[in-house]
Formats: sequence, C-alpha cells, structure tokens
Amino acid sequence: MDLNDIPMSPHDDQAKKHALLAYLFMVLGLFTGIFWLIGAVWAMAKARDARGSMFYDHYQNIIGIFWWGLGLSLIGFVLALFFVGYLLLLGVWIWSIVKLFKGLARLTSDKPYNS
Repeated sequence: MDLNDIPMSPHDDQAKKHALLAYLFMVLGLFTGIFWLIGAVWAMAKARDARGSMFYDHYQNIIGIFWWGLGLSLIGFVLALFFVGYLLLLGVWIWSIVKLFKGLARLTSDKPYNS
C-alpha cells in the first residue's frame, strides 16, 4: 500500500488548503509586493491550526522565506547605493522563487516540505 492511497485526515486536508493559499499569495507577491505580505500573514495566522499535520513544515518554510527575504531585501536596499545591493536583491528574488516552487511541488504531491 502506497502512502498516497491513504486518505488524508480532515486536519491534514485543511492544513494543505491553507498552505496552498499562502504559497499562491507568496508567488503573486513576487510581482505585486502586497500579496507577499498577505501570504506570510496568512501562513503565520494558520500555522498554529496546522500544528501536528503532515504539512506543518510548509508553514515554517513560508514564514522563513518571508522573514529571510525581508531582512536580506532591507540589507539589499541599503547596499543599493553600491552595485552589490542589486546583486543581493536579485539573489533574494531567485532564492524565493526556488523555495516557493519547491514547496508548491511538494505540497501538491501531498508531501511534507522536509522529508
């Protein structure tokens, strides 16, 4: 019997739906900004409800992307007076894309982020 043959509990199903919504907002936020914040706040608000589900580490991923991205972007903006700031901002953007799409791929495959 494969793990995918086992039906998800309602708790896991709800956690997956909320994580998917947060990921989608974060992806939109790569281009619009405000949705980045909405996705992060959504993940922070729903993380407690997802505790104990197989998808809880997706919330940690989303929250981590937000805080690390925000901190490194602030440093990048300060350093934008020099060329290195633009490189840092580009690096943060690419890193965020990779982390978000890896998370989306794992979530839609019914897998935890870290496994």
